[in-house]
Amino acid sequence: MADNSVNTSIKALSILLIIGGIALYVGWGIVYGSWNFLEPKFISIYGLTIVMVLFGVLGLLLTRLKD
Repeated sequence: MADNSVNTSIKALSILLIIGGIALYVGWGIVYGSWNFLEPKFISIYGLTIVMVLFGVLGLLLTRLKD
């Protein structure tokens, strides 16, 4: 029973990370008009976006692993 609640919370956090990363990218792009990942001026915000989305995807993949 405890594993199910832990998997549910990890899955929810992972989904929030993915949504937050995409929202961060879209919001930053709208505010600053920069959609280019290769522009060195805004590389840190895109790095944060990639890290958030990757951790979200990895969290979802980890919840699917079976012992």
